[in-house]
Amino acid sequence: MKRTFIALALGIIALPALAAAEGKTIEQPPDHPYAALEERPGVQLTRNSCGICHSTDYIVTQPRGDAKQWEGVVTKMLKVYGAPISEADAKAIVEYLSAAYGPPR
Repeated sequence: MKRTFIALALGIIALPALAAAEGKTIEQPPDHPYAALEERPGVQLTRNSCGICHSTDYIVTQPRGDAKQWEGVVTKMLKVYGAPISEADAKAIVEYLSAAYGPPR
């Protein structure tokens, strides 16, 4: 009986906080210009898909690499961090990243 009363009291106390938080959003500041992704086919998909979880500076500061290296990074985002990206989009993102941020020439 005592536990039920405590649980009920905590629930009543928490309701206003939950209601207040429901309508709030957080707007992140824009990425620094040095983190602008290279404009080429696939940039918007990459920006939208990867930007759900992190800023573009995370992309541009990665070591440049070939498609195999970028596939490893994208696979890690999918399997370890649970990125909500389809297999087709993941393939397109790898193609973009390896073309835009491939090995230095």
